[in-house]
Amino acid sequence: MDDLLGRVAIVTGASRGLGRAIALQLARAGADVALNYRENAAAAREAVAEIEALGRKAVALRADVGDPVAARELVASTRIALAPATILVNNAGIARPQKIEDITNADWDELIRVNLSSAFYMTQAALPAMRAARWGRIINLSSVAAHVGGVVGPHYAASKAGLLGLTHSYAALLVKEGITANAISPALIDTGMVRANALATPDRIPVGRFGEPDEVAEVTVMLARNGYITGQTIHVNGGWYMS
Repeated sequence: MDDLLGRVAIVTGASRGLGRAIALQLARAGADVALNYRENAAAAREAVAEIEALGRKAVALRADVGDPVAARELVASTRIALAPATILVNNAGIARPQKIEDITNADWDELIRVNLSSAFYMTQAALPAMRAARWGRIINLSSVAAHVGGVVGPHYAASKAGLLGLTHSYAALLVKEGITANAISPALIDTGMVRANALATPDRIPVGRFGEPDEVAEVTVMLARNGYITGQTIHVNGGWYMS
């Protein structure tokens, strides 16, 4: 297992929910963290304060990572504020529960842009530093929806399934350079996004409850530390989907 002490991580969508929990767990493991947010600056600053209280460095950086220019600027700002990032957690995402007949072209385009294209833009921007270091960790937050359809809609499921192909490709292409790429597919983690969806109920989960953000964050830290796991999807879903 690799020591994360002094490594720099970027976590997108880190002001709340899963992203916040992941950022805090990476800091507890020794990493300095750039917390990306899109709207909630106050929550991002609170998370930064929590990380600094742990004795690690942190910075909150606003960016719409579904914009390739903003993604590149986020990576550059992280380098200036902390150091080149060699851990990238692509967590930014939106869910828009809709009936099939209500999904518009604009809805489709927005979910693909935010949930899938952002991971591509961020990874492309972060790769030069990882390659220079001959060490890197790319961790993409997918969803059980990529495997079973989920409870949001086909636009969401497709965006999350795309992350798996992205993960497999980067893993295969970068394996000789000390860079791993893996995905995590959670299901019904107790966050605001899940609570806002009336179709997301604990009775869908075999273990009978929602997952906790820290249960996903712990897996993220494990993947960041482990240099032998690559190209894999780790299912954190209470038994809903078994690979």
